[in-house]
Amino acid sequence: MRRLPQALAAHQATRTDRHVDQGIAEAVERQTRAMRELSRRAFPEPEEASADRLAIDAARAQRRREVAATEVAALRRARAERVAQQAGTAAVVAYPALLRTTA
Repeated sequence: MRRLPQALAAHQATRTDRHVDQGIAEAVERQTRAMRELSRRAFPEPEEASADRLAIDAARAQRRREVAATEVAALRRARAERVAQQAGTAAVVAYPALLRTTA
């Protein structure tokens, strides 16, 4: 086990210091800045995307209202059909024209 510290010391003694090429360092820095800019454009911060976020939220709210209206209409129809079945008559249900027929 004594050889390990000696080998490490010998390796560290022969290791040369790294020389950083200034041109390569500048190129790496430019590339890093460019990649960060591309990332910022592709994935904007929430403040920059607030208009998009508002449009998405408005569309979701509209869809929720449509789903709720469809659900209410379905419940009314089911109740009317159940009452008609218990009475032994045909159910008369008015269908609102504004309900969506597809998802």
